[in-house]
Amino acid sequence: MAVQATPTPGSRLLTPQDHTLIMIDFQSQMSFATKNIDAVNLRNNAALVANAAKGFGVSTILTTVAEKSFSGPMFSEITDAFPGQKLLDRTSMNTWEDAAVIQEINRIGKGRIVLSGLWTSVCIVGPALSAIDQGFEVYVLADACGDVTEEAHNRAMDRMVQAGAQPMTSLQYMLELQRDWARTETYDMTTGVAKQFGGAYGLGIIYAKTMFNAAEGH
Repeated sequence: MAVQATPTPGSRLLTPQDHTLIMIDFQSQMSFATKNIDAVNLRNNAALVANAAKGFGVSTILTTVAEKSFSGPMFSEITDAFPGQKLLDRTSMNTWEDAAVIQEINRIGKGRIVLSGLWTSVCIVGPALSAIDQGFEVYVLADACGDVTEEAHNRAMDRMVQAGAQPMTSLQYMLELQRDWARTETYDMTTGVAKQFGGAYGLGIIYAKTMFNAAEGH
């Protein structure tokens, strides 16, 4: 019997309602030693993720480590997207070992976790492997993570993928949540975030809309 195709999305694709985004330790002290990605791109990608999550209403947890005593404040590009949201400060390198974070994950109650933060080999590997071990489905935003060397970042990504985590990129994350340009309720938000933080793709949107009043959904 022939396989029948239907115009429906695959179950492994993310939706705004089915996951919790955890943004981990985007702080000055952690970024100083990050070498696999330059600081400008790191901040830009973090901003894209944060603003997309806010725009789509994604359940989001913001967590820091030793904010007042050592690591410094979270990037303003992230906190500006979530004004007034409490940052969960930890002592543990592994976010999944912090009781307040786990309480919030359980309160939200979603079985998919999307991770981004610093450093990949410590503060992302820890919760990724722990969440997978407890039955969660884990996605990692590879270009919104950073580490002390390219090797450290790549081996950490390999380790998580081998354990079952699914790698993504920041722009891919946002466009997967939009997925159809006919979704007019989030069209302007998505293209607006892309124009501001989407690099050359954003420039292309600005050009097309300015020169031709183009729109993907028409």
